[in-house]
Amino acid sequence: MQPVAARTALIDLEYLDEPGHIATCLLETGDGLALVDPGPSTTLPRLDEALRGYGATIEDVRVLLITHIHLDHAGATGLLLRRQPRLRVYVHERGAPHLADPGKLLRSAAMIYGDQMERLWGEVVPVPKDRIQPLSGGETLRFGDRQVEVAYTPGHAWHHVSYLDGDHGIAFTGDVVGEQLPGSTHPVPVTPPPDIDVEEMLASGERILAWRPTRLFVTHFGPVEDPPAYIAEHAGRLSDWSERVRASLDLPGTDEHRADAFAEEVYPGMRALLPPAAQPFLRREVLAGNWVGLARYWRKKQEAAGPS
Repeated sequence: MQPVAARTALIDLEYLDEPGHIATCLLETGDGLALVDPGPSTTLPRLDEALRGYGATIEDVRVLLITHIHLDHAGATGLLLRRQPRLRVYVHERGAPHLADPGKLLRSAAMIYGDQMERLWGEVVPVPKDRIQPLSGGETLRFGDRQVEVAYTPGHAWHHVSYLDGDHGIAFTGDVVGEQLPGSTHPVPVTPPPDIDVEEMLASGERILAWRPTRLFVTHFGPVEDPPAYIAEHAGRLSDWSERVRASLDLPGTDEHRADAFAEEVYPGMRALLPPAAQPFLRREVLAGNWVGLARYWRKKQEAAGPS
């Protein structure tokens, strides 16, 4: 575990046995522990190990704070409830039904990951409805002696919220202001289909800045020490990538070719910003997936506008 602030610890979940991909954050509340985004089921052995290093077990965890229900953030939730039935799960109201009945979520994920679902994410089981606390944004939550504010922050997903631990100035932002690769301070937008909305994502970044956080915690990966600079850089890169994708829609070829061309176009500039230790984490196939989400966003806008 890497300490982030007093009574707060970042846990590297070592996804697929590799460091630096998915993290959860452990909060000591004075009335049990809270976890922000517990990760997928495939990382539960590592979570157990990390809790033991903190002198705790899953039985000491009382609260799960979910930024959004994608499997890399919340896939383990149902299994954790089986082991600790007293857990309270906080999630946006649009995501809550899919924790209680994950069938649609799993079918959607299977369209992308196919026969790799089990290897990547492990078992996903329903969360009992009576343990789910739906959020709409604007709430102030109290856990022991810690106060946590909630903001609705769509753009990456329509069921995305962010949390602020006001006592420590840490904002937990999920994926809505991108990721930073291990060893780097430069944000990489996260724009897979199907819910990407560029305007909403930019507005969510401003909403997070309005909290005036002293530090961000991004699930992929770790603490951000200069939130205003990071979010401003994310907004600029997101806008640039979005315009590149919009311009590419009229180019000849298939979407697969356009996505690959986009990845080849932005990869060198992004890689040049990264220190050597971070460069292996930047993958062309992920950048191509970002094209797919942004292309869907622009095509939906074009359909809504109707014939020109």
